[in-house]
Amino acid sequence: MHPVLKKWLNWAGGGAGLAGVVFILVRLHQYSGQLDFGRFGVSSWLIVGTLAFIYGSANYLLSIAWWYILGFLRVEVSRNWAVKIYGISQLAKYVPGNIFQFAGRQALGLAADVPGWVLAKSVFWELALISVAGAIFACLTVPGVLPGLSVNIAGFVFLAIVFLTGLFIRRFWGASAVKAFVSHVLFLTVSGLVFVGTLVVVADKGHITVQLAILYGGAYIVAWLAGLLTPGAPAGVGVREIVLLFLLGTVVGRADLLLAIVLNRVITVSGDGGFFVWASMKARKKAA
Repeated sequence: MHPVLKKWLNWAGGGAGLAGVVFILVRLHQYSGQLDFGRFGVSSWLIVGTLAFIYGSANYLLSIAWWYILGFLRVEVSRNWAVKIYGISQLAKYVPGNIFQFAGRQALGLAADVPGWVLAKSVFWELALISVAGAIFACLTVPGVLPGLSVNIAGFVFLAIVFLTGLFIRRFWGASAVKAFVSHVLFLTVSGLVFVGTLVVVADKGHITVQLAILYGGAYIVAWLAGLLTPGAPAGVGVREIVLLFLLGTVVGRADLLLAIVLNRVITVSGDGGFFVWASMKARKKAA
């Protein structure tokens, strides 16, 4: 590839990530106006910071899932390269349009001489696998709709479907594809637990049971999936909130749920920003 074109592609990919930084700062400013900071003590903010760190670290699972997908598509790149590219471009999901993280990754991948058709196919497989993973979490929300159904049974069904889906993917697409799927399941599990932790902070639900945690976490993932699949919604903003209110509005106090939704946005945005900074530092260290 011509050096000038490679330079412009790098600038385009990095620019998409930087645009995401701008929109993140705007979002954080908007969310800060909706939070009653005086309501939370030092211990609560320490928990919030810990949850943001956990969520940001979980982005690593998404980046290695993409690396596994590239391997499935017969493209050999280093894991560190995939993590850096994914981390730098991922922040652009906050730019209105909901596609700029993929455009940024496409540009950075092309600059590294990865075939464009492979990068485009990797987007399809990433969305397909993570959508399938997210849809399975809907099993965990059924007890909230059908109170007679045990959460334990729902959890067993969830694990069984994950196992069978993994076997199916391995049978038809191989080990790399199933590793990507498992990485997505793990990321979504962490995301759901982070939301449960947010509810604990907001509603002071220190007595929350495992059964309720499963229900809350499953509802969050279903709402996340709805946001992911909604065209034009940057990072699913607005869509997730509506779905969560529908699924949990009768289980959690409305005021607490609304505050938890806003605070969780602060946590996830901060976590994504932290992962972006870490990936950018790795890229600069490599360049040096």
